[in-house]
Amino acid sequence: MSLYRRYSLPLLILILVSLFVLMAAYPQSSLNAGLRGLAIWWDVLFPSLFPFFVISELLLGFGIVHFIGALLDPLMQPLFRVPGCGGFVAAVSCASGYPIGAKLTAKLWEQRWITRIEGERLVAFTTSSDPIFLIGAVSVGFFHQPEIALVLGAAHYGGVLLIGLLMRFHGTRSGDSDISRQPAPASGSTSDVKTSTSPARQPGQLRQALYAMHAARLEDGRPFGELLRQAIASSLRLIIVVGGLVVFFCVTLEALTNSGLMSGLRMLTASLLTACGLPPTLTESIVGGIFEVTLGAQAAGEATGAALPFKVAAAAFVLSWGGLSVHAQVASILNMTNLRYMPFLLARAAHGVISALLALLLWRPLMGQGSSPVFHPIYDIIWSPGFSSTMLLQSLLFLACMLTGMLALSCLSVGTSHLFAWLKRTYRQ
Repeated sequence: MSLYRRYSLPLLILILVSLFVLMAAYPQSSLNAGLRGLAIWWDVLFPSLFPFFVISELLLGFGIVHFIGALLDPLMQPLFRVPGCGGFVAAVSCASGYPIGAKLTAKLWEQRWITRIEGERLVAFTTSSDPIFLIGAVSVGFFHQPEIALVLGAAHYGGVLLIGLLMRFHGTRSGDSDISRQPAPASGSTSDVKTSTSPARQPGQLRQALYAMHAARLEDGRPFGELLRQAIASSLRLIIVVGGLVVFFCVTLEALTNSGLMSGLRMLTASLLTACGLPPTLTESIVGGIFEVTLGAQAAGEATGAALPFKVAAAAFVLSWGGLSVHAQVASILNMTNLRYMPFLLARAAHGVISALLALLLWRPLMGQGSSPVFHPIYDIIWSPGFSSTMLLQSLLFLACMLTGMLALSCLSVGTSHLFAWLKRTYRQ
């Protein structure tokens, strides 16, 4: 640890000075890369993420998250070992994409609804791509084949479920030491609600959820005007940070490319792909996706000399890894809490590998026989990166379907527990 503290700052200064020299040596290419990153932020990220930032803040203030959390607690606890409010985080993250999951997780940690271990589990599997970007940008815009969205979505969101099941074992060796260091919840809020969400202890799941929402609203206490103003202000700060990180990594990738340093990384990646039996023409996609998810997904769609299933697998890896740009966004959010970044990093790497394998395994059942594309490329569809009200409604509909499915599973879990309790009492009698 002492060596890290001793050499981390000089190494960081050396890297920043080197980037500055490279940007000064190639000013035009750095400017063009910055403009590309700014276009990605303004055309895609800002209009698609900002409404969800504001809406999530309002839902937290009104206690809707606590209401849904109390209903989903019987499902989220046994499966993922997180409170029921994590179900709302997972649904919103799948509907709106990264870094919504990290933002909501940090908010729940600030309100003492989750512990550090629970927060690390939650943020590890609630960082995913949104269906608008997966379908509109990747499947239609980059691959020109909307049909592959079925495989991409199954691989990506199936990987989310598997990562959530794997992360439930995170923190089991550390015991209760990390959890006990968390500050105690405020009286009448978290502890009471969490206790009341257990169907074996308290009947009336809906009544307990309504009480949780009412208690959360009373604890917040802000009028609607003040709540809306603060939601917009905090969302603007976060979306500006997101845009700055996207532009920064686009310029960084361009500077490293101009310097020739990226050639070594490309050679190493090509060797690894060849050793794994994958076409080396996917090197540009993997290398670009390590830094920025949009660049990697676009390179996967434009790769030549590779069969379509392998290109889809590369896109699935890039979408699940998220790119260092997304990692920096999540790290900046987690920096305001005591949640550690390393579990998130390991979960992203595992999610990328699992999604790529799922894409290859699911290609034949979902798309047909063989490794060649079953559907002919559709080149007459032109995707515009602009955001529309139709896309927003589709994303909200997806969110509603996710929440409805989770609530149905939660009700099934509650009903099953009551059935077993009744059978046990009948057997004893």
